[in-house]
Amino acid sequence: MCKHIPRCPSADSSDHEAARVVAARPEQGWSLLCNGLVLFEDTGDLLPDGQIITPHRPFVTVAA
Repeated sequence: MCKHIPRCPSADSSDHEAARVVAARPEQGWSLLCNGLVLFEDTGDLLPDGQIITPHRPFVTVAA
């Protein structure tokens, strides 16, 4: 799908979220990346094959 130079990472690579945004609907909370991945604002993903990646927010610790 990607026509960028250099090519964006594929949807099945570990860095798939680094692909470029081709459509965004911030009012609905999602963006479509050029590799077919739908990225949601809650950090969940939907792969082109329908597989769901659950939200993966970073774990934050508070220093005492």
